[in-house]
Amino acid sequence: MLRFYLTVFVSIPWIIYFLIKARYILKHKDSFPIEERYAFIKRMMIQCMKNGRIRTKYYGTENLPKEGGYVMFPNHQGKFDTLGIMYSHERPCTVVMDEVRSKMPLADEMVDILDGCRLNKSDLRSQVKSIKAVSDEVRAGRIYIIFPEGGYYHNRNRVQEFLPGAFKAAMMAKSPIVPVALVDSYRAFGINILKKITTQVHYLEPLYYEDYKDMKSKEISDYVKLQIMKKINEVMIAKGKKAPNPIGDT
Repeated sequence: MLRFYLTVFVSIPWIIYFLIKARYILKHKDSFPIEERYAFIKRMMIQCMKNGRIRTKYYGTENLPKEGGYVMFPNHQGKFDTLGIMYSHERPCTVVMDEVRSKMPLADEMVDILDGCRLNKSDLRSQVKSIKAVSDEVRAGRIYIIFPEGGYYHNRNRVQEFLPGAFKAAMMAKSPIVPVALVDSYRAFGINILKKITTQVHYLEPLYYEDYKDMKSKEISDYVKLQIMKKINEVMIAKGKKAPNPIGDT
């Protein structure tokens, strides 16, 4: 958490600017197309990454569909995950976020500016409506990030259980499903070091509707999880470290 507090402290002038600009944008939203809003969010992210001494390398952008909407499904490691993906993702995208976490300062404004989705985990009926709304938006061409893991507490590079229901929005939209492997993302804000760190984002080969139309959500979930585990293991082994994910568990 030391880096998180350092980043906030060093970025105070930028945070003040962000909050003022964000509230102006939200009051005049129709005057700011999504591309302009997304560029604004990315500028703030890049500045915070610079202040926090965080570098993100990204791979596999050629796997991202060039047109239309799709849903990215990454493993979850911490507060930096969404920033790392958006930093490396050229087309405007947004995120499905737990309603409670989305109300935190800065996250609240980001979700509103990017027209993200807040998921009320305590209200099943509300969740169904949210999933339907996300599905409709993806079908219309929007791009979403959905974290299929239940949380990120001490996950590090070990992938946890995926929730099959997280894939329903993409299935309903018949959209491409893009697995995303995050490596060392937890190091950004999850450990008490201040030296420069590098995180990685790997965009894996997508599943198109024709690939998964005969699969159940649990089968899709298991497949996406396995691809992410394999990529993380591959990266860690290449770094001379032990593979963190026992493939035999899936």
